[in-house]
Amino acid sequence: MSWVLGVDGGNTKTLAAVAGADGRVRGLGRTGCSDIYNAASPAAAIETVAEAVSAALAQAGVESGALEAAVFSMAGADWPEDFALLDGELRRRLTLPVAPLVVNDALGALRSGAPDWVGVAVVCGTYNAVGARRADGRVFHLGFWPDGAGGRHLGRLGLEAVYRADLGLAPATALTERALALYEARDPIALLHAFTRRGGLAESEQDRLSPTVLDVAEEGDPVARAIVLERGRVLGGQGRVAAERIGLPLAGTRVVLTGSVFAHATALLADAVMAELPGAETVRHAPPPIAGAVLLALDRIGIRLDPTAVGAGLALLDTGEKGGSAWARSGSTA
Repeated sequence: MSWVLGVDGGNTKTLAAVAGADGRVRGLGRTGCSDIYNAASPAAAIETVAEAVSAALAQAGVESGALEAAVFSMAGADWPEDFALLDGELRRRLTLPVAPLVVNDALGALRSGAPDWVGVAVVCGTYNAVGARRADGRVFHLGFWPDGAGGRHLGRLGLEAVYRADLGLAPATALTERALALYEARDPIALLHAFTRRGGLAESEQDRLSPTVLDVAEEGDPVARAIVLERGRVLGGQGRVAAERIGLPLAGTRVVLTGSVFAHATALLADAVMAELPGAETVRHAPPPIAGAVLLALDRIGIRLDPTAVGAGLALLDTGEKGGSAWARSGSTA
């Protein structure tokens, strides 16, 4: 039996998966932030990956020496020096028997919905990761877009709308009642105090409001809808730029929309993204980004499988994706 390792390293979670040649995932490890920019230190980020890999190997009952390929799809793999650091430190810390492949998390996610690994990936998780790849291997990705459009940004914008409405600076919104209930605050100013006082709620607590913003937008609240549609336009613009930078025509090109925010049932965000990418083919409800890392690892040993083959195995394991595993229940790519 051939064994491969795939890792999807993010800001909220890091997933490591060990799979056999049939694409079935036998072991899954989950830890926290492994972004070398946002973890306590690069060393801490590497250790987080190591813990996830160790757990996946243990669950699969596989020794690291049996791995024939290892792919790391990483948030924080942005600049040339980042790849040099991750490649060297991951190989050293994990004592891998094979040279690892390290890719930006947008490009790993692309493989989860593109069998030929060609197209555009728009990943909306804690933050936004957007990139594109051509058939000749040319890629473009950017980890520091000037405009944020991840779940944290949706949550922050939702909170700002609540504060503005209370101060009479903007229209009233149904987000107010939902946010006060979610954070157990008596009024918007008390909520503002909770986030801004010394020792108050951490910035990451904004993430909790993201699903609520999407819920309220879907229900028709104009303020919430404006937030979601504008962030969708931002993501779509970033996808268009990524394609343009490598000369990838949009017509007929797959655009993989993935990440925890796109797992939400609403189509508002996805539709706003695709409105900026005329002629492109929407791929939604593909297996999650960790499947892309596993598929790339299998590609490296000459085994090419459809993403659904890996997705079927992941559906039996808990990946911790918000909103459930819509990709496991639906064959739709719309």
